[in-house]
Amino acid sequence: MQHLLFYTKENCPLCDQVQAMLDILQHEYTFEIEVRDIYSRDEWLEEYQLLIPAVEIGGKALHCEEISYEVLEQALKKTTKA
Repeated sequence: MQHLLFYTKENCPLCDQVQAMLDILQHEYTFEIEVRDIYSRDEWLEEYQLLIPAVEIGGKALHCEEISYEVLEQALKKTTKA
């Protein structure tokens, strides 16, 4: 099963939108989501503070400015089976 990393924080409306997109995509694609709060580790905070929400799929990181439903779906199509 594909493992996806979702970098987020509390009280982040954009993160909530991406979470909703991922929830919808889970109905079509087989993957699990590991949610990582950037405030739980200093290295995550340093790397993703200005880039959340961020999603890593198949080793490729997608940051806030490049995430859309279509981009997420294309990345999942490349790495999972429907």
